[in-house]
Amino acid sequence: MFASLIIISFSVLLFLYWFRYSCLLILSTKTTRDYALEVASANRLELPRIQATLQSAVPAEDLEGLQHSLDRDYRLITGLLRHAAEFRLGGVSLEERMLMIDFQIMRLSYRAACRLSQFAFAQKALEEMADIVSHFANAIGERSAVASR
Repeated sequence: MFASLIIISFSVLLFLYWFRYSCLLILSTKTTRDYALEVASANRLELPRIQATLQSAVPAEDLEGLQHSLDRDYRLITGLLRHAAEFRLGGVSLEERMLMIDFQIMRLSYRAACRLSQFAFAQKALEEMADIVSHFANAIGERSAVASR
């Protein structure tokens, strides 16, 4: 019984490590052309402003507003992804589903870091959330470029 618990615990830890590493690897890949800014401006996303703000020193009281803006952008961009899937411009891929889960995990990490007054960790969580939204915006731009050809 004890050996089974150790094996299960170790397996869960390895899975979590694989999941995080895979998400970071997906986010680190770059395409030949980045459509994220075009999609952001076309859909009035606050993503460029959020990313610029996160690059500078952000006061702790501003993080909450950034998080709400990211949530709004995320809802809009995932709605566009799902809508594109309905029109067969490419369904939601496994990587995108993994990033959707990672966004929710980072959202929980952000809340936990704020409650524990760990604002540096909260800012890192927001940066990863912004990277996920940017990745999705780029994916939408790629799909619309392919569909228009």
